[in-house]
Amino acid sequence: MTLLSSIYKGYVSKRIRRIQFCMDHPHQVQQEWFHRLLATAEKTEWGKKYGYSSIKDHKEFAERVPVSDYESFKTLIARIRNGEQNILWPSRINWFARSSGTTGDKSKFIPISRESLQECHYNGAKDLISLYCHHHPATRFFTGKGLIMGGSHHASKVNHKSYYEGDLSAVLIENLPLIADILRVPGRSIALMSEWESKIQRIAESTIHKNVTSLSGVPSWTLLLLKRILEMTGKPTIREVWPSLEVFFHGGVNFLPYKDQFNKIIPPEGMNYVETYNASEGFFGIQDLPENNSMLLMLDHGIFYEFCPPDQLGKDHPRVKTLDEVSEGENYAMIISTNAGLWRYMIGDTIIFTSLDPYRIQISGRTKSFINVVGEELIVDNAEKAISIACQRSHAVINEYTAAPVFFSDSENAAHEWLIEFEKPPADIREFCILFDEALKSLNSDYEAKRHQDMVLRMPIIRILPSGTFYRWMKQKGKLGGQNKVPRLANNRMYVEEILQILE
Repeated sequence: MTLLSSIYKGYVSKRIRRIQFCMDHPHQVQQEWFHRLLATAEKTEWGKKYGYSSIKDHKEFAERVPVSDYESFKTLIARIRNGEQNILWPSRINWFARSSGTTGDKSKFIPISRESLQECHYNGAKDLISLYCHHHPATRFFTGKGLIMGGSHHASKVNHKSYYEGDLSAVLIENLPLIADILRVPGRSIALMSEWESKIQRIAESTIHKNVTSLSGVPSWTLLLLKRILEMTGKPTIREVWPSLEVFFHGGVNFLPYKDQFNKIIPPEGMNYVETYNASEGFFGIQDLPENNSMLLMLDHGIFYEFCPPDQLGKDHPRVKTLDEVSEGENYAMIISTNAGLWRYMIGDTIIFTSLDPYRIQISGRTKSFINVVGEELIVDNAEKAISIACQRSHAVINEYTAAPVFFSDSENAAHEWLIEFEKPPADIREFCILFDEALKSLNSDYEAKRHQDMVLRMPIIRILPSGTFYRWMKQKGKLGGQNKVPRLANNRMYVEEILQILE
């Protein structure tokens, strides 16, 4: 491990210099990737259709190539899954990251090329470790194992061609180089199990006696594992199971609602938390400063970025902005063109720039995850912060939540209904509701205006759910583990009604 640490320190120094170059010259780096991506794909079916060989700049690119979502690409991706090649990207594509984004019934199959695997996802992981080691020079990271909460995958045969699909984490684990495989736990046979409840048990059993120095995964599922480990060992904290544990690399959902629970079972002293933005479509962001929870937008991972203002969403020809045109504090839907052949692809996430020098972002929500029935335009970022404020002031701790509108009736105005599963409920739910409502008003002026004297929007309706309700709901839908997440906000009542039916 000492030798490995020495080798990696040399790599860290080299990669930190490249990251700094990207921070100092962001527009140059993005322009280089823009031209490189188009030149690579100009002879594909897609590249020929839109005349990539004659596109000179972003203006021509935006005029010719439409902004698309998964539905627009679904037919082309199905053809690739059936064995056709050179459609969106020239190199052979054998892997697909299966993703639902939320708990919807339909899966998405995101193509993973050789280039996106190496230049994007694996370089993203290397940059994550490099930045962490750079800011923590006394790290013991390489003295033990990294526990990765992976998903599952299976192989399929189509037209005598093989392709493989699974959660992104499973795709990455299956393709890891030997040296990286040696440094992580659990073994592949356990890490890629598809039955999640048995998998949690097997991971716990196989890692309890290992020297785990780092964790990687989605907070909700990682927390479930850690609680199982405490149950099995009878230890009061995870530190007594893994004394050298020093960092949790997390992503997928906002960490803020889970922070108190992690602090409860892992003493905060000596423990670090690093947020990442690693989606099926690409490795986009890394928290580069320990004291700042914004993430550095990674500009050198084979992705060209565009950003769509909210007022342009849903338009046939939206006016989007390139990196040099964005503003700090504004909400944007992210659009990407990648080295796996996703072109002007709207991934469904919205972000806010917290800094323009260098470019740092925070995830603010989803383009389809909001509540806006009376013009309140409530986004996930508002909800997460308001819940955190209410929990801090009422000494409550939550496990999961979701929310949906209650529409106007003949006798009552509209409202928002919140289904919340508490780890530690507030002493007075009415007080919690007031604190939450006031926090939302302070964070969202549109919400505040609609709440004025209850004229349009009533007080929030909060329902406390029994422990394990969200788990049972996701199990019922076949969405345990992996990258499956509880949807936070919806502009309809489908999810809420499904969950309430479980309680009947």
